[in-house]
Amino acid sequence: MSDLTLAVDIGGTKFAAGLVEPDGQVVAAERVATPQGADDETLWRTLTALLDRLDVPTALAGVGIGCGGPMTWPEGEVSPLNMGGWSGFPLRGRLAARFPGVPVRIHNDAICLAVAEHWCGAGRGSAAMLGMVVSTGVGGGLILGGRLIDGGTGNAGHIGHVVVDPEGPPCGCGGNGCLEAIARGPGLAAWALAQGWSPGDAVTEGDLYREEGTATARRLAADAAAGDPIALAAMARAGRALGVAIASAVNLCDLDLVTVGGGLSQAGDLLFRPLEEALREHTRMGFAGRVRVVPAALGQDAGLVGAAALVIAGDRYWSPGI
Repeated sequence: MSDLTLAVDIGGTKFAAGLVEPDGQVVAAERVATPQGADDETLWRTLTALLDRLDVPTALAGVGIGCGGPMTWPEGEVSPLNMGGWSGFPLRGRLAARFPGVPVRIHNDAICLAVAEHWCGAGRGSAAMLGMVVSTGVGGGLILGGRLIDGGTGNAGHIGHVVVDPEGPPCGCGGNGCLEAIARGPGLAAWALAQGWSPGDAVTEGDLYREEGTATARRLAADAAAGDPIALAAMARAGRALGVAIASAVNLCDLDLVTVGGGLSQAGDLLFRPLEEALREHTRMGFAGRVRVVPAALGQDAGLVGAAALVIAGDRYWSPGI
C-alpha cells in the first residue's frame, strides 16, 4: 500500500485534488474551475477528469474529501449551496466505489481548513482552537483537547450562525443578525453599496485584488486600504462582528487560539484591528483574555491538507467508524 493520501477539495469556484504525504506535504495537485450551472453528472465527470489528470496511484492510504455543505455526515451525501447540480449527491459513495478497499472520509470544507491549520499551520500545538474561514460565507471548525469536535451532525464550530445583532440583516439560514449575514464578502459589499460606496478602479499590488470597478469584497478592501470612508466603515463593521462572535466562542469553549483565513482575512489590519477591539471588549474574564487571534498560515493547499488529515491523522480528526 502507498503512503500517499488522495485529497479532494470541492468548492463553488474550483475543484482541487492532490496527493499528500504522511507529513502533510502536497506532492502533486491539479485544479479546475467549477462548472457553473452544471447538472450532477457533469460535475461528477469534471471531478473524475481531474483525478485522471492527477495520475492517482492504484495503491493509496485513503481518500479525504472537503466539500461545501450542507451534507449528511459522515455518509457524505452533499448538497452544496453554491452547486445546485448536486442535491443529495452521494459524493463519498461514488469515490468509495472508485477507490475500494481504503478509508474514504468526508467533512465540511471549512472544517477541513481548520484541521489543516491545527495540523500543519498557525494552530500547531494548540489544544483549544477555532479555525475560521471568512469569504463568500463564514464557517469554522473546533478543536478541543487537541481533537476535532464534530458535534451531533458534524457541524460543531459553525460560527457563521452565531447571532451578533438580533436586529441585524436577514441571513440565508432564515434568521437575522448572524455573523455570516454581516461579515460574508458579498453581504459586506452590498452593505457598502447601500451606504453610497462607488467601487474604485485602482488595482492593489499582489495577488489579492484584481477587479477594477466591481462591487466585490476584495474591491471593497482595496478601496478601504486607499482610504475610502465607506469602505473603511464596512471593514470596521465586519471586524467588530467577528470580534463579538469570537468572544462568544472563547467564553463558551475556553479557547487559546483562533485562526482566521479566507479571502476577506487578507485585508490585514483593516479587519483585524476592529476585530481585536471588539474581542477585548467582550472577553473580560481572565481565562478568556489570553486568547490570540492570528491569520491562517496555509495557502491554497490548505483544503487539501485538511482533507488528507482526515485519513493520515484520523486519531485526532476523525471519529465515525467509516
